[in-house]
Amino acid sequence: MVDHVKILVSTMTGTAELVADEIADAISGKGMEAEILLMDDLGADVLEPDNAYIICTSTYGQGDVPDNGQAFMDDLEAAAPDLAGLKYGVFALGDITYNQTFCNAGHLFDAAFKKFGAIRIGEIMRHDASSGELPEDQAGEWAEGWFNQLQGS
Repeated sequence: MVDHVKILVSTMTGTAELVADEIADAISGKGMEAEILLMDDLGADVLEPDNAYIICTSTYGQGDVPDNGQAFMDDLEAAAPDLAGLKYGVFALGDITYNQTFCNAGHLFDAAFKKFGAIRIGEIMRHDASSGELPEDQAGEWAEGWFNQLQGS
């Protein structure tokens, strides 16, 4: 049974970190410990089956993972860990005006986690920067729904 949620943050400007704060508050409000970890110095060894994970990432450049998350992604691919049974969710930030790469970093993390056997809980949350809604305003509601699905899995 999952007893802890780790929120892994990949960001260029800090927006994903603001979103992670709201997600952590929502999960803590449900009575489960939530910890925010910037991906800067993380490797695949941070992934443990008794925790659940939320990947909170913006998309940068031509659909790329932000700089602070690229080393984590590279290590994940190199380590090829067995993530069978690990549960995760994805909150991806993007801009629909870049239609072909909209929220692509979130999709890249999702594909990597699935490739190594992890189980995604719920749908990927795709926030559109051009929608006029702040992602941190949507994060709490999304996190509560994700948490409820996690509890039912």
